[in-house]
Amino acid sequence: MQKILPNTNPTELNAWESLKKHFQNTKQTTLKEYFENEPNRLDYSILKWRDFYVDFSKNRLDKKGFDLLLQLAEESGLKKAIDAQFSGSKINVTEDRAVLHTALRSITKDPVLFEGENVLPSLANTQKKMYAFCDKVISGAWKGYTGKEITHIVNIGIGGSDLGPAMVVEALEYYKNQLDVRFVSNVEGDHHQEIIKDLNPETTLFVIVSKTFTTQETLSNANSIRTWFLNQAPKDAIAKHFVAVSTNTEKTAAFGISSENTFPMSDWVGGRFSLWSTVGLSICLAVGPKNFTKLLEGAGQMDYHFQNTPFDKNIPVVLALISIWYNNFWTAESEAIIPYTQYLRNLPAYLQQGIMESNGKSVGRDGKKVNYQTGTLIWGASGTNAQHAFFQLIHQGTKLIPADFIGFKKALHGNKDHQEKLLANFIAQTEALMNGKTLDQVKIELSASGLSTEEQNKIAPFKVFEGNKPTNTLLIDSLTPASLGSLIALYEHKIYVQGILWNIYSYDQWGVELGKQLANVVLEDIKDNAQHPHDESTKALLKHIAN
Repeated sequence: MQKILPNTNPTELNAWESLKKHFQNTKQTTLKEYFENEPNRLDYSILKWRDFYVDFSKNRLDKKGFDLLLQLAEESGLKKAIDAQFSGSKINVTEDRAVLHTALRSITKDPVLFEGENVLPSLANTQKKMYAFCDKVISGAWKGYTGKEITHIVNIGIGGSDLGPAMVVEALEYYKNQLDVRFVSNVEGDHHQEIIKDLNPETTLFVIVSKTFTTQETLSNANSIRTWFLNQAPKDAIAKHFVAVSTNTEKTAAFGISSENTFPMSDWVGGRFSLWSTVGLSICLAVGPKNFTKLLEGAGQMDYHFQNTPFDKNIPVVLALISIWYNNFWTAESEAIIPYTQYLRNLPAYLQQGIMESNGKSVGRDGKKVNYQTGTLIWGASGTNAQHAFFQLIHQGTKLIPADFIGFKKALHGNKDHQEKLLANFIAQTEALMNGKTLDQVKIELSASGLSTEEQNKIAPFKVFEGNKPTNTLLIDSLTPASLGSLIALYEHKIYVQGILWNIYSYDQWGVELGKQLANVVLEDIKDNAQHPHDESTKALLKHIAN
């Protein structure tokens, strides 16, 4: 394989060895003590960029540790790797692909080269076609087969063709137009039946998103919905109610979709990073081309920040380094992502795919099995709901769970009272996680409760909070298409930084393929009683299904 990215086992770097020693020297230090020992702690641990305020001061990390992490980034060749991505080099080595989703949202006029050709003009033409189509549908100029305007959009896709667009449409609900946009992903028949059961085929537009137009789940749903549609409409009506995002024009034509209504994708855009492309067609239909453009611009601004900012002030780099600190030195297995807005309630689920599919690897770029932990388990939910669900585990459980708190200063609908209460919880939780509550504090509180001394002593241990729980705080002015674009791009770049430092390929996804292959074999057993060789457990399951 061609060597494009650095190829070094991180555990063999000087900075890694220094970090191991520093961890041993500081692991008993509490967050409170870090603040006491570093009067100027906030000088290096608060980052301000545009409308983002990022505070990483509440982490089990001092300035020396932070500097060693920055040294690790330098020794890992991170700068060279960042430049390689933006240059159009084929950094997805195992699939022989470039990774250029950043080109879709470039804010500069500088050429973006792929195999010597500037890709920006063709991207502009595709975007122009997409925007013109969306304007027609939104304005009502696009009519269904009976002459009625479109009122409902159904996106049919899975993985990156579903999670990203669905999350963004939900997140930008405040900016939505009159169109009702829905998403079908799971191959489960009940799922798509529930989505379409109240739809009028005369006023519904279906967007099928599949690069190859062969994805089993997507095509199963698309064909079933096509049958449902044709039970109520003539065959030539398909052209007015089905469009595709795909590169396989032969298969889309066979389905009944014209090339005019097929929107191309580029091979160098990976599925989980594709919402910025024509895969975002449903987003563009939901919020309109102007807001979609702002989404792209926000992401492009974060791209520029990531590519051009020194590592100590570079938000994606810093957050990635902190994550590695906990994963590889503190042996934390998971990270919680807590957005304090209901609009972003599915951001954790979206980031699960991006982070866990990208960095869930056990083979290094040298082709050898790694001897250190990679990847991070990602989970979370919206605050304040999360506080009444799993925060008990974070506060008083036995596991170390670093958490990102994401909040917005302003409410979109302007309800000041509710927003003040939301922000009070947002700030108070990180303070409580850091400081906790000592046994002495608990006893003072209990002394005023009227309980006897004996009863106080019995209950006191259960009300103690250890504290010393690490958090990052990301506070943004308001949830806009631009700020959302920046936020998503931030986490995309964090993924890449972690992959570079772990010496793995973040952009391939071979782990998704094995289950797909076996599912086709098992399907033959279920449908045709093919009886392929299986283990005893699988045989028993197939027998149980057959009965």
